[in-house]
Amino acid sequence: MPPDASTTLVEAALPAAPNRARRGALERLPKWLICVPLTVQWLWLAARYRSATLPSCANPAIPSGGLVGEGKLDYFKGMGPLARAATAPWCALTPDVRADMAQVREAMAAAGLGYPVVAKPDLGMCGFGVRRIDDEPGLAAYFAAFPPAETLLLQRWLPWRGEAGIFYARHPDQRQGRITGLALRHFPEVVGDGRSTIAELMAAEPRTAKLLERRDHDFTPNPASVPAAGQAVRLSAIGSTRIGGLYLNGARLITPALEAAIDAVARDMPDFHFGRFDLRFEHEAELMAGRGFSIMEVNGAGSEAIEAWDPATRLWPALKTIFDKQSLLFEIGAANRARGHAPMTLMELTRQHLRQQNLLDRYPPSN
Repeated sequence: MPPDASTTLVEAALPAAPNRARRGALERLPKWLICVPLTVQWLWLAARYRSATLPSCANPAIPSGGLVGEGKLDYFKGMGPLARAATAPWCALTPDVRADMAQVREAMAAAGLGYPVVAKPDLGMCGFGVRRIDDEPGLAAYFAAFPPAETLLLQRWLPWRGEAGIFYARHPDQRQGRITGLALRHFPEVVGDGRSTIAELMAAEPRTAKLLERRDHDFTPNPASVPAAGQAVRLSAIGSTRIGGLYLNGARLITPALEAAIDAVARDMPDFHFGRFDLRFEHEAELMAGRGFSIMEVNGAGSEAIEAWDPATRLWPALKTIFDKQSLLFEIGAANRARGHAPMTLMELTRQHLRQQNLLDRYPPSN
């Protein structure tokens, strides 16, 4: 069981993340510029394998292989007992269930959920629409702001400080998979000096300055308050770089025990060969031993090799990490195609992408 779920986001004196002020090679580049070499490689791989959408075969049981447009439920519903036990408890709320708060309470009770919970869209990415909800009025407000025809999830709030994205791959011809990368996420935060307000501290940090004007994210603390010297103030329930999070390469934590634990979870999901497990943990030693973690969500073929965003990683090694990921993705897609799985059409893939992008703009702000 996780520690006391009443732990607040902003008042605990947490250690500051390393390399906090430094921005890495990929962070300094415009996103469109990063996409140029990756698109060139994708086109080269498409020509080599005779399909631009071949990665949609990577995970045959998931729509588009998890490349785009799939929901969190597409991963959760197929989990066997071992994978489900390793995943934070959740319940799905369809529009008809949300219309009756009594049914919502029943669904939460059946899943063993109490406040606080994390509310998140079934179809989403990069933490859009993900909010910590502390009470029923807050949940009702979230419902009111959520697209009425879409499904959302409630999941147990995990107050553990550690968060990791573990990249996994298993060739269809192999019995065992492997961890190909591990990124440690650090939540956006500022550290008090005893004189500056939270807003001033945020403005002085390149990663957090953008939060002051974002309309798709609310940060909890009062921007006019002055934290004590050395006090770390966490600004978000999520650790995405979209809202100032920091990614560090955590390859040092990969052990045979952790690899075996993640492989066991992946093999307890139907035809899952490629993706990233996002999880929380309390102690690094426990994670390295392959225990003491709880999965928040799973991402498939479209997941990023986020360890490449470590500020200590130079541009070429960072790009090579992503190039290697794309090459492996096509290789696994080709192996599944040979087994009879057909890639999604480019038109359908485009339709799914446009639908997903449209929804991101309609979700309530994250927090």
